[in-house]
Amino acid sequence: MKFTDSYFSREDRFSLGIEEETGRFYASIPVSNGVVDYEEYYELTKEQYDTYLAAPSTAVSFIEDCRRRKHDALLIQKPGWNRGTPV
Repeated sequence: MKFTDSYFSREDRFSLGIEEETGRFYASIPVSNGVVDYEEYYELTKEQYDTYLAAPSTAVSFIEDCRRRKHDALLIQKPGWNRGTPV
């Protein structure tokens, strides 16, 4: 998989982008499991992506829900046994 960010918020710590091989849209957040830092990628609809890209502040509520693991069904890559916590 090749994740290409089209937007990054340093303040709110999330990215928006497109997975190049499948064309899926995503929002990602940084996580750490104590051994490695990585990103979790949550699939977005085209409408969500367009809305969040046009007005990134509208994505913050969705991102906070991702950090609380309320959108785990949307994870593009399922986490392993040693899942990280948001940073």
